[in-house]
Amino acid sequence: MDRDSIRVKDIFKVVSLRHISVIIMSAFLLIATFLSSVPDIQADPFKKGSRRVSIVAGSGRAFSNDYIIIGLGAGYYVFDNLELGLDGEAWLGGDPDMYKLSPQAKYILPTQSRLRPYVGAFYNHLFIDHYDDLDTIGGRGGVYFIQEERWFLGVGVVYESYLDCDDTIYSSCDEFYPEITFSFSF
Repeated sequence: MDRDSIRVKDIFKVVSLRHISVIIMSAFLLIATFLSSVPDIQADPFKKGSRRVSIVAGSGRAFSNDYIIIGLGAGYYVFDNLELGLDGEAWLGGDPDMYKLSPQAKYILPTQSRLRPYVGAFYNHLFIDHYDDLDTIGGRGGVYFIQEERWFLGVGVVYESYLDCDDTIYSSCDEFYPEITFSFSF
């Protein structure tokens, strides 16, 4: 092996999936910031009575295993910009399989542009095959970029804390991670 191939391998050891996710999220935020300079007061999928449907597809890591994550979410805007929702995910392909059910509340800050900041809080219940279930609480924040009146892209960060977490079993009881969502409103 030559010296250059060893250096490339060492770089890939240092650059983790989390680093790549942060780079992608930063790029989306930068793009959304430039695109949001065009005001569009007609596009507002966050009005009282609107409904949201989200699709989740991605990957994650837990229990020293890599997982494929698929899921669906739904929400209802009880007031302008205030959503109550329920999302579900299946973490498949690793051992053990995991399933997540997450009631949540989210507030979208009203602006007159396509860029809409959001904050939210959630509770998660994780069903873990062959293990005790886990519960988490957390918060999220980020920005939605409204592309059309009916769909929007969200880019943000999530903080999640595991309740009754035994740090002798788990490597961490608190996590920060990026999120990217595609949602439809009707």
